[in-house]
Amino acid sequence: MNLPEYIKLILQRFEKNNIPAYAVGGCVRDMIMGKEPNDYDITTQALPQQIKELFFDVPVIETGIKHGTVTLLWENKPVEITTYRIDGKYLNNRRPENVEFTLDLKDDLCRRDFTINAMAYSLDGKLIDLFGGKQDIENKIIKCVGEPDKRFEEDALRILRALRFASTLGFETDKKTADSILKNYPLLKNISAERIFSEFKKILCGKNVKNILLQFSDVFAEIIPQVKESIGFLQNNPHHIYDVYTHSAYVVENSPPDEISRLSAFFHDIGKPFCYTEDQIGTGHFHGHAKISKELCNKALNALKADNKTKALVCQIVENHDYQIIPEEKYVRRFLAKNNYEQSMRILALKRAESFSKAVLDDDRSKYVDTIEALIEKIVAQEDCLNLKALKINGHDLIENNIKGKKIGQTLNLLLKLVIDKEIENEKEALLNKAKQLNS
Repeated sequence: MNLPEYIKLILQRFEKNNIPAYAVGGCVRDMIMGKEPNDYDITTQALPQQIKELFFDVPVIETGIKHGTVTLLWENKPVEITTYRIDGKYLNNRRPENVEFTLDLKDDLCRRDFTINAMAYSLDGKLIDLFGGKQDIENKIIKCVGEPDKRFEEDALRILRALRFASTLGFETDKKTADSILKNYPLLKNISAERIFSEFKKILCGKNVKNILLQFSDVFAEIIPQVKESIGFLQNNPHHIYDVYTHSAYVVENSPPDEISRLSAFFHDIGKPFCYTEDQIGTGHFHGHAKISKELCNKALNALKADNKTKALVCQIVENHDYQIIPEEKYVRRFLAKNNYEQSMRILALKRAESFSKAVLDDDRSKYVDTIEALIEKIVAQEDCLNLKALKINGHDLIENNIKGKKIGQTLNLLLKLVIDKEIENEKEALLNKAKQLNS
């Protein structure tokens, strides 16, 4: 385990002044796992004012001085330095009302969330591991420091943090921690939607996401009530051996690991329970489920305070995921023009993920997606006109030919449709003649 040079220099300054200080938390965890930490935190016996005096020649930001935290900008690299502390009573399952500074490193490590995050590392290479964090990393276990109930009652967001680490690291939660999560998840109602959504997205993008979604379905129904009806809802269809929620968990796992794709996969079938019908032989059908799923998805993302761009992209994919594209250039151009390249490929990726998440591999559907993707790449390579920006005519051209007002937009959109369908060449003269004809 090697600390970067700038962290060594910071720790050396503490050491020269006979002040204990250690790298702590996630950076130690990552180093043990052989990963490059994104950032480094330091814990020390020094009080915030002492830290500021010790690093008089370095910019220091008082990020959380009430709780003993300052941020050092060493060569423009932010390093959070926190005084050893004991947390006081927590307010609303979110944050301590006050903290008590201490001289004992053990007190500071005791207040941390999980064993894998409660290790410290000294300048001379000594690992301080009071709770078996290194062993838990080797065994791929997420375990609370001390009593799980107490940890989750202190800060309910730790429930989702536990699931996030289990998902992203590919770990399991130990039984006591898992039982406590399933007992205490109603406390999440005290956590802001923004913080919940931030953790939820990270959970979805993890490599162990399917198992986490299935094991802790009640947790996700708590933070996203729209999903409750999907849990255990049987599809009664020969193509689906899984209930709606389980199917969606598999689709999430089989989708590209970016936020938009994984969110779309999670929500894509959320409307199925609300449009379920059976035919004469008892086979289940879900006509119109994509539209209902989109509406519920939009409602859920609004409640989670998702940004407008995320909402628009995810809802677009959910609404179009079941759209059947005729595998011919004309229809693929229409699809591409409607959704743009990036979104079209995400929709197809969702279709492919669905083919891997059914009773048996839907090989025909997978080949169908291959065909559509190949046609899209061909169309893109041909640089076909697919939007108004690429049209060789604009509003000024129409005004010069006495086409005004609402007719400008209407005419341009009609011309674009004709160009997309290859009914007219994307050439200015031909387009102007057609525009005059349409407005004669």
